[in-house]
Amino acid sequence: MTQTKDAVCMTDISKAFGGVQALKKASFCARAGEVHALMGENGAGKSTLMKILAGAYAKDQGDIRIFGEPVQISSPRDSRELGISIIYQEFALAPHLSVAENIFIDHLGDGSGIMRWDKLYRQTADLLGSLGFGNIDPKAEVGTLSVAYQQVVEICKALSRNARILVFDEPTAVLASSEVRQLFDLIRMLRQQGTCIIYISHRLEEIFTICDRITVMKDGSNVGTVNTGDIDQHRLVQMMIGRELSEFFPPRNAEIGDVVLEVKNIRNGEKVKGVSFQVHSGEILGINGLVGAGRTETMRLIFGADIPQEGEIRYRGMPVKITGPRSAVRAGIGMLQEDRKGCGVLLDLPVRDNITISALHKVAGRGGWINRKEEERQIQELVESLRIKAGSIEDPVSTLSGGNQQKVSLAKWLYRDCGVLILDEPTRGVDVGAKVEIYKIMNELAEKGVAIIMISSEMPEIIGMSDRVLIMREGMVSGELKREELTETNMIHLAMGVK
Repeated sequence: MTQTKDAVCMTDISKAFGGVQALKKASFCARAGEVHALMGENGAGKSTLMKILAGAYAKDQGDIRIFGEPVQISSPRDSRELGISIIYQEFALAPHLSVAENIFIDHLGDGSGIMRWDKLYRQTADLLGSLGFGNIDPKAEVGTLSVAYQQVVEICKALSRNARILVFDEPTAVLASSEVRQLFDLIRMLRQQGTCIIYISHRLEEIFTICDRITVMKDGSNVGTVNTGDIDQHRLVQMMIGRELSEFFPPRNAEIGDVVLEVKNIRNGEKVKGVSFQVHSGEILGINGLVGAGRTETMRLIFGADIPQEGEIRYRGMPVKITGPRSAVRAGIGMLQEDRKGCGVLLDLPVRDNITISALHKVAGRGGWINRKEEERQIQELVESLRIKAGSIEDPVSTLSGGNQQKVSLAKWLYRDCGVLILDEPTRGVDVGAKVEIYKIMNELAEKGVAIIMISSEMPEIIGMSDRVLIMREGMVSGELKREELTETNMIHLAMGVK
C-alpha cells in the first residue's frame, strides 16, 4: 500500500477513558475509490477509532493523514472541512423540514437574507438525480419518507459538503433486501467516482458482496488487513474472535417434549389473517418470511403488545386471556423485541435494575422492601452464567456493547422463568462472537425445557438453530418445514408463494 493512494491513514492511535484503554496504537488506512470494511467484535475499538476521525473524540496519541497530508482533528467541524462524513444508524435529520432543507442545511441562502427556493430545489433535484433517486421530491418532508430514502438524504447531505471520505455505520440494519440492493448500487457508484468508503457491519454476507478490503480490530488494536477475495468467512471469524470456531451453530441436546403454547386462528385485520401453530418444550421454532409477512405482528398479539380481534391462545393446555404484556408475562410468556434500545432495555438504568424489574417479588421482603444482598447475589449469578461483560452491575446499560445489552435483555426473561420465550431478531446488530454466545444461551434454555420462538431474517441462522420452521406470507402461515427439509430454496419458495 503506497501512501499516495491512501485517502485516510490513521497510525498508532491510542485512546483511554479513565482506566479503560479503548485503543492501543491502532492503525487503519483506506484508499480513494474503494469500499473498505472495518470489522471486529463489539468493544473492539471500531466506533472509538471512527469517532476520532469524526472529531467527536480527541486522540491521546498517534497521527492522522488525509490524502497524504498530516492533519489535526479537534472537532466535528474540522472533520467536515476535511471532507469526512459519518452516516450513523440513527440519522441526523430534521423530520419536519423538507428534503432540500435537510441536504443543504449548512448553507441555506446566499448571505443576503433572501431564500432562493427555486434554486435550492433545482440543486437538490440535480444531486438526487445524479445518484439515481430523481423520484424523491425535494419539497417532501423528510419525516414522510421511507427509511431507505432518509438514508439517501443523509448521503446527499454528506456529498453537499464535498465529502471525499464516507463512513457507513451498520447502514443496512433497518433496510429491506430490495433497499439494500439500492444502497449497494449507490455505494458502487460513489466508489467509481473516487470516494473512499469505510463500511462497518456485522453482516458477513454484505462484507463479501460490497467490500474490496477488510481491516479487523480486536481489543483496541488492528489484527490485520486483507483483500476480500483472499479470505473466506470462516477465517474472517477466526481473525475477529481470536479463536477457532469448531461450529458456528453449537450443537444442542434438548429433548422436545409436550406442547407448551398453542395458537389457534389468531387474527388482526390484514396484518395477521388466521395464524395457528404449536411450540413444544425444548423446541426452537423458527419463524421466517419476507419483510411485511406478519411475523412480528403475530408475536406481538401473543405477547399482548397488540390485542387480537379473534383467536385462542393456550398455555400448557389451558386457555389464557392475553389483555396486555403484563398478563402474557404472568401466563409465562416473555418476548425479546427487535427494537432492543427502544423496548428491550432501560438504557439509563443499571444492569441490576434491568434484570430484576421483570420479577421484583423474587427479592422483595416484608412490606415490599428489596433485599439488596439477595438481589445482588442472584444478579451476579446470571451475569456470570451469561458472560455479560460489565464493570459492575451498577453500570448503566447504555455503557455496554450491543451484544451485552442483548444479553441483559435476555437475562430479564431468564430471571422471570418464562416457559415460552419469543425472540425477535435476537442477534441483529451484534458481532459474530456475541452471536455464538447467544446461540449457546438459546440452546441451554431449550435443554431446560423452555419453548423458544425465534423470528429471524437470516436464513443461515434459521437453518442452523431451528428444529422446525414456519414460513409466513401476507399475514398467514404459507408452510412448515421440518429440520431435514430446511434449505434456503424451500424457504424462499414458501415465502414467495412459489409451488
